[in-house]
Amino acid sequence: MFNTGVSTYLCLFFACCFCCSRAMPTKRNNEAVNDRSVIGILTQVVTDEIMKPFGRTYIPSSYVKYIESGGSRVMPIRLTLTTSEYENIFMKINGLIFIGGNADLETSDFARVAKIFYRLALAANDAGDYFPIWGTCMGMQLLTVLVAGENLLTKTPAENLALPLNLTTEVQSSRMFNTFPDELINALTQEPLTGNFHNYGITIKDFQENEMLQSFFTILSTNIAKNGAHFVSTFEGKRYPFYGVQWHPEVNRFQWYRKLNFPHSRHAVQLSSLLAEFFVNEDSRVVPSKCSLLPCLHSRCSLLLKPSTLLLRETIAAAVRTLNNGRHTLHDQNLNWQGEVYITLTVLQKRNPH
Repeated sequence: MFNTGVSTYLCLFFACCFCCSRAMPTKRNNEAVNDRSVIGILTQVVTDEIMKPFGRTYIPSSYVKYIESGGSRVMPIRLTLTTSEYENIFMKINGLIFIGGNADLETSDFARVAKIFYRLALAANDAGDYFPIWGTCMGMQLLTVLVAGENLLTKTPAENLALPLNLTTEVQSSRMFNTFPDELINALTQEPLTGNFHNYGITIKDFQENEMLQSFFTILSTNIAKNGAHFVSTFEGKRYPFYGVQWHPEVNRFQWYRKLNFPHSRHAVQLSSLLAEFFVNEDSRVVPSKCSLLPCLHSRCSLLLKPSTLLLRETIAAAVRTLNNGRHTLHDQNLNWQGEVYITLTVLQKRNPH
């Protein structure tokens, strides 16, 4: 994860739940198409001291805007709930994203909660209940730990580096890329369209030598790190709708910090757009319970939606941006989502004129 060093954003979530008349079914119907999907995003623990007074967890807003641009809504998933509450959340969302960041992939709360959802997703898909998971950067690394049952990551430094992809022959038959136009596939191999911000990854050698990973995922692309290590940069599940990218598709359209190498070319924007639409379409195959489509049952949601804080370290769509001679300026704006009220406070710090 990277810090723009320019702005800090606070997003407070307050519950406004209503009741529905039916109890929640225990299984979704995946035969219809859901055009009101909700994708869960696992939050991360705040580590920046300046942000700690405002809350414990955050989601970079680029992920939120990325998913919303694909036509879905986002449910933030906090790290302090009970297993039964996570099971309730699982029945109310259509898919899940493990975002990039900096967390211990075996002992952190992020890893603990991810493991709960991973097991729920495996069981659901085994029962014919389609449920996709996407991992970006550290999220992809987390998927390898969950599948392999151990941490096989090694140094693969590619910090602040935009790269083309070395695509494998499996791309043509993949779910992720098989609808991409030929022009974009060619551009992916020749132009630096993928933003990389990582120091660790799974090498091709370690991947191929691990039976669990080899049987679970298909490698779609590889890259070479600054230290010469050949690492897996894109994969998808063979049996399960689980996807991982070591790079950041969301930054191509929603990150603009000049000091970081975010790709913004026409093909980079197209890549980001198509992948967002792809994952939202995957989630649209999942039709959740009626209580998920309607304002949810208060007794089932009150603990999830009770007043809490969520920090966004980047620009968010609802933020009102001003700069008042270097003084911190606060603004608020209300947004409605699934019975919640988002109160967005923007704290703008003095910008260096140079």
